[in-house]
Amino acid sequence: MTPRKARRALCLAAALCVAAGVSPVQAQGYPAKPIRFVVGFSPGSSIDTVARIVADHLKTKLGQPVTVDNRTGANGMLAASELARAPADGYTVLVSNSSTITVNPLLYGKKMAYDVERDLAPVSLVVSVPFILTVNPDKDTTAKVMNVPDFVKAAKAGSLAYGSAGVGNLTQLSMELLAQQSGMKITHVPYKGSAPAQLALLGKEVDAAFDNPAAMQQIKAGKLRAIAVSSAQRWRDLPEVPSIAEQGFPGYDISFWVGAFVPANTPPAVVKVLSDAMKAATEDPATRALLAQQGNILALGPKDFATRIKSETAQYAEIIKRSNIELKE
Repeated sequence: MTPRKARRALCLAAALCVAAGVSPVQAQGYPAKPIRFVVGFSPGSSIDTVARIVADHLKTKLGQPVTVDNRTGANGMLAASELARAPADGYTVLVSNSSTITVNPLLYGKKMAYDVERDLAPVSLVVSVPFILTVNPDKDTTAKVMNVPDFVKAAKAGSLAYGSAGVGNLTQLSMELLAQQSGMKITHVPYKGSAPAQLALLGKEVDAAFDNPAAMQQIKAGKLRAIAVSSAQRWRDLPEVPSIAEQGFPGYDISFWVGAFVPANTPPAVVKVLSDAMKAATEDPATRALLAQQGNILALGPKDFATRIKSETAQYAEIIKRSNIELKE
């Protein structure tokens, strides 16, 4: 075949692919080599666990090895920066939490090495998890606080303090939103992570905290009292605990999530293959059972996921602005 005829054949093949609704990338058989999941958090974290569960399913679904590479640091920003530099071919996938994508850009701005809209493309949201508003039942200031109205009343009557996992963390934004909606005043005490904040609450250093489901052990033991969950719906592990929205604050809804991203300009056909495979993971009974242990399964495709990111970013920007939250150098 002459070079001219070869070019014609390639053009014809591409045209047939387009006509059939199949991109040339799909026709080339993606994936044709191992896929790497980059995770910005340590092994054993909820983000890492979700990544490994999904990776194990995709290995079978797509017929290629899927490895997990933990690149920890800077609240997930190191991993996100690495994805932004990766080839847009679908072989490097970021598995991240919501704060890396929605909150970091609001706090760090131009100091970040990646731009969410410019450098990252949403693939799939996998699980969503609420925070649990907890108080210490053995602390005098909160001994009689049984629900959100009690908590707001106590905060307005005295000087209460709450612990968070750090300045700008979603655990801080959750409390600041409640303060804004209720008109209460409460002092913020930031810690270096959720575990230290929980220890501070147990040690009576603070009066309350928005904790993650890791607090369930302390709640069941009676050492912490759960008075609300931050999501619009109740948390399945605490069916008797109402949401904040149910307790007089309609529209209140904050959760953290785990989702997947690829570099911007990754071919849509590749994004679809990954998104479809991740959706299948949430529908597979065995994989679904494992994911359900990490949170509420919420399989959103690229378009819906992008819409949620945009909405949450706007919500958090307003909370940060109204509360005058700034990172100190």
